[in-house]
Amino acid sequence: MSFALVKYMPRTSIGFIRLRFASLVFSSLLMIASLGAFFTWGINFGIDFTGGVQTEITTEGPADLEQIRSIANGLGLGEAQVQTAGNENRVLVTLPLQEGEGLEGEQAQQTARQALVQAMTDSVPGVTIEGSTTIGGAVSGEMVQKGGLAIGLALFLMLIYIFVAFQWQWQYSLGAIAALVHDVIATIGIFSVTQMTFDLATVAAILTIVGYSMNDTVVVYDRIRENLRKFKKEELANVLNRSINDTLSRTILTSVTTLLALIALYIIGGGSLRGFSFAMIWGVLIGTYSSIFVAAPILLFTDVRRSAFEDEEDSD
Repeated sequence: MSFALVKYMPRTSIGFIRLRFASLVFSSLLMIASLGAFFTWGINFGIDFTGGVQTEITTEGPADLEQIRSIANGLGLGEAQVQTAGNENRVLVTLPLQEGEGLEGEQAQQTARQALVQAMTDSVPGVTIEGSTTIGGAVSGEMVQKGGLAIGLALFLMLIYIFVAFQWQWQYSLGAIAALVHDVIATIGIFSVTQMTFDLATVAAILTIVGYSMNDTVVVYDRIRENLRKFKKEELANVLNRSINDTLSRTILTSVTTLLALIALYIIGGGSLRGFSFAMIWGVLIGTYSSIFVAAPILLFTDVRRSAFEDEEDSD
């Protein structure tokens, strides 16, 4: 016998739509603050985007991060980033991209890599060099372009999908894309404020956030479409509110179970997965919020038409 937890969730009648103006103000301030943080502090790009040298080492006991950072900074090759990678005796040491063009630049990266490996071997007791990677400026620049292109393409394809799935009604596409843009900007803002490393894993997390948020939004929109057919005489605001409450138990259960896994990943995943798991945790929270307080109210602000769904019901 299956156990459907959703059946045991209490039915709610929360007035989400009554809070639409407050949520509009909050979301606007959040986006302005996020963009302000981005243009003020920028983003702490990882080696994937900036280029440089990254060496992975292991120590016999718990690594002394301050000692390792001091040794790396003492090379005079720029400010080093030092973080654990999975456990307390595995460490990633990253030096910034060295100056130089073409072959000169490649030689500078190799020289920095050799100096870093030698310094770790000579100065850290019981150290083992697990591997060392160099990424040049041309490769890192290409990563920036491809990362931005991936996010932009994902948003565009989502726009087309919603436009087709909801009978060519632009209000649904506008609401869904507004929620997605809201989530992406808010995520960039939180990385600007925290200055956590932003790398390719973070881009993967943002793309996952786009999919998660869109899935949440489609569930709410699909229930709105059903209720627009069912309650033809009811005011649009009431239909939207009813639909959000109908799907609230599903939204809460999905978000909570996802967050439990992500929090565990953040705690025990180590430094290499911390940016990814942090972005995902923030994305689940902000994506759940935007599906309820951004995507749905936009249908009311734009006065979505009922006629398309009434015609569909008649044809059935």
